[in-house]
Amino acid sequence: MNTGRSARLHAEALTLTPGGVSSPVRAFAPHPIAIGKAEGCRLTDIDGNVYTDLCMAYGPPVAGHACPAVVAAVREQIGRGGVYGAPSEPEYALIRRIRASMPAMESVRLCGSGTEATMHAIRLARGCTGRDGIIKMEGGFHGAHDAVLVAAGSGSAQCTPGSRGVPAAAVGNTYSVGYNDLDAATRLLEAGGIACVIVEPVMGNVGTVLPERGYLQGLRKATEEHGALLVFDEVITGFRLAEGGAREVYGVTPDLATLGKAIGGGLPIGAFGGRRDLMENIAPAGDVYAAGTFAGNPVSAAAGLAQLEYMRADGRYARLNRTADAMVRGLGDVIADRGTQACVSAAGSMVSVFFGLDAVRDGAQAQRADRQTYMELFRHMLGHGIYMPPSALETSFLSAAHTEAETAQVVEAFDGFLGARR
Repeated sequence: MNTGRSARLHAEALTLTPGGVSSPVRAFAPHPIAIGKAEGCRLTDIDGNVYTDLCMAYGPPVAGHACPAVVAAVREQIGRGGVYGAPSEPEYALIRRIRASMPAMESVRLCGSGTEATMHAIRLARGCTGRDGIIKMEGGFHGAHDAVLVAAGSGSAQCTPGSRGVPAAAVGNTYSVGYNDLDAATRLLEAGGIACVIVEPVMGNVGTVLPERGYLQGLRKATEEHGALLVFDEVITGFRLAEGGAREVYGVTPDLATLGKAIGGGLPIGAFGGRRDLMENIAPAGDVYAAGTFAGNPVSAAAGLAQLEYMRADGRYARLNRTADAMVRGLGDVIADRGTQACVSAAGSMVSVFFGLDAVRDGAQAQRADRQTYMELFRHMLGHGIYMPPSALETSFLSAAHTEAETAQVVEAFDGFLGARR
């Protein structure tokens, strides 16, 4: 493929912004691909190359890029103004839809991003419990605010900043334990001082890692017994695994939950919510502060509502998950037929391939995957018109716009990659 324009744009971008990208995971050698258009399940780069998209912007366009219903809603709303700094009908319409689909979110506050949502939820948990400690899972990503940027050691509680510039004091009350390690989380809860456990019901930022049977239920029981709150970070899984998110799939109700990505229809947004008695502590009803100029932005809300309404119609969630299941089976069959040590981990339309591993149960195992082979796969797939996340520790996503034709293309290209390595 000719990617000359992307190469030249990246060369200039290096002089304009750190690393030439606006978010680190978008960078890869020799240069990122600059996108000119996205529609359905296709990306077209600025050189005219077309790709089947398995990255899907890391999850937001669950209906597909430029879904006509979403585009129409954005056009209608933007003509009325982009931001008001005052209440609007679209924000309350979106909140009503969230509450109808996720009844446990009795009260909801919109904000500007998933990072803001988890930041506010943790502050709320601390304010309601009068405790400072939080437990997160090793490899769990809850945004880029200081309290959750913790680099955890395998199976142990750590309070170590995961980025230069994060003071040790900022994470001094943050404890990281292994995902699916209920005993480790319970021991910390028993020690006292924990305001909340925040967990991705399905991990999505070390690839897709599923909860073992009884794990989420165990966290629910342990937090209740020790007076801590359970916070589900559903920025990725919310309105993607199912209309009702992880609660619908796993039958576990958290005290608080955070949302993002899918609820914005491709525009920036976040939300947090849960039990009304907890949420009533948020200002101006209470004295736990949460605010933002773009909170409840009417364009994002209109786009998000349009996507959620589109997805809940005509059995689209069920069809999306069937399409993903077919691709997962195909990838698994290829791995078995080729005798490759690898595994496919999937939850609905979230899919990951881990090379060099037979199974993955936590973040530490995921990080031991063969990343070099994954990047070889990434470049092979790119050359065959398939755009995957340019990182072994990111999740691939499908959308309602993907069909069996695209999944067959993916499986065929994957088979070609493994075949060429024998």
